[in-house]
This record gives sequence, C-alpha cells and structure tokens, in this order.
Amino acid sequence: MRAEHILEKGSGRINEDALVMEGSLFGVFDGATSLDKALFDGCKTGGKIASSTACDVFKKNGASLEILAGKANEKIWETMISHGVNLSERQNLWSTSAAVAKVDGRVLEWVQAGDACIILVHGDGSHRVLGEKPDHDFETLSLWKQMAQTSPVTIGQALAHQIAKTRQQMNRTYGVLNGERAAENFILSGVEPLEEVAHILLFTDGLQLPTPDPEPLKRFDDLVNNYLRLGLHGLRDRIRAIEDKDPMCRQYPRFKCHDDIAAIAVTL
Repeated sequence: MRAEHILEKGSGRINEDALVMEGSLFGVFDGATSLDKALFDGCKTGGKIASSTACDVFKKNGASLEILAGKANEKIWETMISHGVNLSERQNLWSTSAAVAKVDGRVLEWVQAGDACIILVHGDGSHRVLGEKPDHDFETLSLWKQMAQTSPVTIGQALAHQIAKTRQQMNRTYGVLNGERAAENFILSGVEPLEEVAHILLFTDGLQLPTPDPEPLKRFDDLVNNYLRLGLHGLRDRIRAIEDKDPMCRQYPRFKCHDDIAAIAVTL
C-alpha cells in the first residue's frame, strides 16, 4: 500500500482544509467559515478550527469511524463554546466536511459527512463514489450560471442572500459536522471489500474538476480518468490551469478562483 497527498491553500488568506495520514487511517476535512467572518486565536477562522478539531479527533483513533465522527462533531460544539461563539445564530456556527477511511487488510471502513469525497477506483478503471448524495450548492451555482456573464460583481456579492439561505439548511437538508446533534443524522458510513479496488481517493471539493454546467449529482468520470492518466499531482495541476483561465468564475461556476485542497490517493 502506497499513499500520496496534497494539502494546498486556495485563493483565500489561509487554508481551511486539513488531512490525516496515520498508518492505515486516511482522512480529509474541509472547513467552512461562519458567515459572520469572525476570527479566533489571533487569525484563525471558525472553518479552520473546525477542520483541525475534527482531524485531531480522528488522529486519536481508538474507535469505529462512525463513533469518531460523532466525537468530532461534539468536540466542535465544545470548542465553539470555549471560544464564545453565539450558538443561537446558526450562521455563526463553524462547520467542516469530512471523508475518512481505514484500510484493514482487504476491507475498507469509511465515514463521510458534507461534500468531501471518497472514490474507489477499480482495476479496470471503473469507479464508485461512497456516500453519494445531491450537491447542496446546485441551486446557487445554477443561479450564478444564468447571471455570470452580465453580473458586475462576484458570486459572493451577487448571491449573498442565496448563499446564506443554503447555509441555514445545514443539517436540515444536507449534513456537515457543526456541533449540532442533527449532524449525526447525515453521517454516512460503511464497510467495503477491496478485492477489485486499485486506488482509494479522498478529497475536498478543491480537487473537483471545474464544469461549465452545474450538476445536481456530480459526476467524477473525468476526474478519475485524469487521475489515472496524470496522477494526483497532475490532476491538481490540470484543475488549477483551468481555474487560472477563469479567475472570476464566469465560465465554470464556483465560489472562488481556487478552493483549498486536501487530497489523498492510496494505491493498493
């Protein structure tokens, strides 16, 4: 078994993603800053602290991944309390996505929350997404697609109300680890055989190939094909090159030119 990884800041001031590689345990975490943009511990965003907090819980291991996901969620809540976050205002809550897998012989234990991804790539080049679910940003990105070419401002300015509306739906229509008990209803987990699996990919949405047309259910055929052809770092380079040609996110609807990346590729 061989593993490689990428942990890279995007267009933002700091990298809000995190990753863990401890023996046969692999995980990626994508922190989302609260909409009030508050900073803590000097210059850390809530998203940064949330992803790091969840990552630290998984590093301790010692339990099933599903139990660790619940513990990570609880720890985020405790950490928000200790930092004086107003928990009655949901837009203030810190949150993180998570995708974690543990290899045990020819079996994979996995857990997933939010939009971080786990993909099993088979020896014949086919693939399967674990914990596949609709894209909760589809509506927002579709609206931006309609107005991107004529809008004088960025997506964050033009669709601030829509973005806030979607954020209010966390752990209502889609899941994230943000300390709320309802998050546990959206945690997905399972055990998969690895007999036909050649690669395991775990990544945050910064590693997703830009697409000109938002999709309600993301497809990963091009991503997997590019990974098999170029490798993990080659895939990253291709994504960044596409994004560089569309810095205002008008041709390929997304929220920023470059998102943070946390990615792990495990070759069995």
